[in-house]
Amino acid sequence: MADMAATPIGAVPAVPKTPRSAAERQEARVGLLLSLPAILLVFVFIILPVAAVITLGFTNFELGYASFEFVGFENYVELLGDRTFMQSLWNTGIYAVIVTPISIFMALGLAMLIEAEGIGRSFFRTAYFLPVASLLVAMATVWQYLFHPTIGPINTMLAMIGIAGPNWLGAANTVLYSLSIIGIWQSVGFNLVLFLAGLTAIPRELYAAAEVDGAKTAWDRFRLVTWPMLGPTTLFVTTISVISSVKVFETVKTLTEGGPNKASEVLLYTIYQEGFVYLRVGYASAMTVVFLAILVVLMFLQYRIQDKQVHYV
Repeated sequence: MADMAATPIGAVPAVPKTPRSAAERQEARVGLLLSLPAILLVFVFIILPVAAVITLGFTNFELGYASFEFVGFENYVELLGDRTFMQSLWNTGIYAVIVTPISIFMALGLAMLIEAEGIGRSFFRTAYFLPVASLLVAMATVWQYLFHPTIGPINTMLAMIGIAGPNWLGAANTVLYSLSIIGIWQSVGFNLVLFLAGLTAIPRELYAAAEVDGAKTAWDRFRLVTWPMLGPTTLFVTTISVISSVKVFETVKTLTEGGPNKASEVLLYTIYQEGFVYLRVGYASAMTVVFLAILVVLMFLQYRIQDKQVHYV
């Protein structure tokens, strides 16, 4: 009676916590032991390198010198006045703005065409995925031939219709767009496979229900069923595409090395130059921190904007 009087009317009495049994404690220890290798790998290969890069960004460390000093924010102040860094940042942004949306919408369109076509579906999936499986450095040689100003097939075909083809990789006003074409070609196949998986997971009954509700045209079915149901896939594809575009390096290193006149120099190539050519590891680390910060901000903004429009099933 005293315990009942002490509990307010309408309040839920507190349920006493039961101590964990020996079996539960043993299960928790086994779970921790099984996850220990993954925890160690994350710590050694992700957390420690990031911490080292952040620390080195505050130093004047150079390869070949036995000692270094902490210089505070001097490297970051130097970045603000570095024209090469600003140019590479601008080029990376332009490249990402071109490659990301075009590769996403091209992949979505091709995925819908392949999904609607019953014959040869496996062939087209494999054909469009080949650029992803190919060695990009080797394929860059093929693109160098295609974009060649005199013997390249692209300029040869343009000459047949009376158009003088540009020097695709050798002119400052076309080199970044040429690299963007290669980036789109590389990204479409991977995005297409992801969209195909998303399209396959959409229940066919939804299309029948939408048609009963008045969605007679293909555009209505896409707008009311396909696009909303592809929300999680689109969010993932956008994230992967943005990261891949900002991380462009191989094609620049193989085809242009940042030229002509730094018109194709991107952020990762500038970091590579500073760290492994000029051996200014501290300055390159500061650039890397800025690069990682840009990626984090882009991913945060993207999830804040897109996640509200995603319908999870």
